[in-house]
Amino acid sequence: MAISIFIPNFAPLTLLYFLLLPSPISSLNITLLLSSYPSFSTFNSLLSATGIAADLASRSSLTILAVPNSLLHSSSAPNLPDVLRYHVLLEYLSLPDLRRIPPAGKLVATLLQTTGRAAADSGAVNITVDSSATITFHSPASNATLLSPIKTLPYNISILSLNSLLIPPDPDLAASETRPPLGLNITSTLINGHDFNVAAAMLAASGVISEFEADEGGAGITMFVPTDEAFADLPASAKFQSLPADRKAAVLRFHVLHSYYPLGSLESIVNPVQPTLATEQNGAGSFTLNISRVNGSVGIDTGIVQASVTQTVFDQNPVAIFGVSRVLLPREFFGRDPIELYKPNNGGAPPPDIAPSPENYGPAYHLSAAAGGGVGILWIFWGFLVYRNILFSYL
Repeated sequence: MAISIFIPNFAPLTLLYFLLLPSPISSLNITLLLSSYPSFSTFNSLLSATGIAADLASRSSLTILAVPNSLLHSSSAPNLPDVLRYHVLLEYLSLPDLRRIPPAGKLVATLLQTTGRAAADSGAVNITVDSSATITFHSPASNATLLSPIKTLPYNISILSLNSLLIPPDPDLAASETRPPLGLNITSTLINGHDFNVAAAMLAASGVISEFEADEGGAGITMFVPTDEAFADLPASAKFQSLPADRKAAVLRFHVLHSYYPLGSLESIVNPVQPTLATEQNGAGSFTLNISRVNGSVGIDTGIVQASVTQTVFDQNPVAIFGVSRVLLPREFFGRDPIELYKPNNGGAPPPDIAPSPENYGPAYHLSAAAGGGVGILWIFWGFLVYRNILFSYL
């Protein structure tokens, strides 16, 4: 005898919720994404043949500058892998993002910069927008113009079409594909960045630079380094230079996370409150940074300072170094009068509050998808309880 089981009317709706839940994306398959566009098959094949596509699988927040088959005239360029790395920008840039680039242009680090073989900023691409809204990508050796966007997955990957290959300076400077060993000279890297001389000098004088370089192994480090302009904008009332040596060293440690976070990981960080190297020396809960995605970039809040990541200086596991717009002053030392402390010298308005709004808690298609996975588990558990009760009521 068959047993009839009553299924409530809300069951199809429950199943619909299950189907609509976002599924996490474990890795980025650039080859698969480009396979839908036959006019870029040659560029796609080159990415696979050189191993660049595999290198991108663990990364996020990228912009790929692809060239269509009909315009790909330099596929036999010297040291082709590095040429292709030069077409991978370490930042997500959609068409609206590109149109907002200031007249002076925007310098964006590429995957070539992470190899350690690009001197100074030669591993970066300069992007400009002219009065006719033409978007141009510049290298010291060549220029290319944006044709159109191909595909975007906010805020993981943007694929753009260019009218020619970009050739980095001295593409055959070092044909070796070997990566530099651990033990990055942080001071030299900052000096080569041209805009971090004050930070480099302070780190060397304080003696903490040796601590940072010793911490490169294991989980690695992520450094937030204020630009020279950020130090120049620091008001005299902060009295940073008059701090005792031990406190000044603590502030420098406050700019370092004891884990390697590439830019994409910072944008999708699950726990926004992050301990720093200063936390390890002063106790849990102290000297923490609040990191979140704000207005299309990574925002950093110390409790009294709101800063943003302005550029990637160096990114190769296990070390990431980012330029930031302000000196990160901890509230433990500078929290007495934060409004006056950060009032601009010219009497202008204080910096805007960058507390994340609801839409900034992670895009629908982000690689981590941790939040979506948690919601899915709750729905599944709820559905299990409902159907268990229904089943038992008929047994």
